Amino acid sequence: MSRSRPSSHAPRIQQRTLKVAVISPDPALGEGDADHQRQAQRCAALVQGLLDAGDEVVAVLPASPDLDERIAAAAPDLIIVDAESGVRDLLEHVVLASRDTPRPIVLFTDDDDTVTAQLAIAAGVTAYIVDGLKPNRVKPVIEVALARFEREQGLRAELSEARLQLSERKLVERAKGIVMQRQGCSEEQAFGRMRKLAMHRGLKLAEVAQRILDAAGLI
Repeated sequence: MSRSRPSSHAPRIQQRTLKVAVISPDPALGEGDADHQRQAQRCAALVQGLLDAGDEVVAVLPASPDLDERIAAAAPDLIIVDAESGVRDLLEHVVLASRDTPRPIVLFTDDDDTVTAQLAIAAGVTAYIVDGLKPNRVKPVIEVALARFEREQGLRAELSEARLQLSERKLVERAKGIVMQRQGCSEEQAFGRMRKLAMHRGLKLAEVAQRILDAAGLI
């Protein structure tokens, strides 16, 4: 009786298809000169690398004053900034456009200035890649940037939740002190009464605490 052998090939992990917006310097600023031609070739290579990797390029945009509206209309999953130089001016438009809707931002540039790189990361750039714009490197860089962005967003959410819990705990402690003072009860009794009221009215304990503090402020 023959036995079927397990496949020697590991199952492939299907990569997600991303909607990408590419931001490049405004061609009108250098139309016809050598710098423009080189930038156009860089941008074309980048777009081709994205398409070859199976991603969708939803827009190729210049850093114009209405960039935020155009990015919002394109609704990309990720933004790639391609700039040989002049990173700071270009980056300002992109960061402002992503202020209300955070997205991963990958920047490909030839500008290896350390200060510029630090400013870019501080402004919200997820990955600052110097002299690395090669079609076969685009997808790996994006995957690493996505993983980093998701991790940072998770940490921010955890920090926000921790701050909220601390704020609510302070509210409860203050309200509990008022209940103890007004009703002449112990800390445990005050907490029990607040919790019972919260359950009876279908409120969070912090909401009950805030109402107690509001009422105390009116007296």
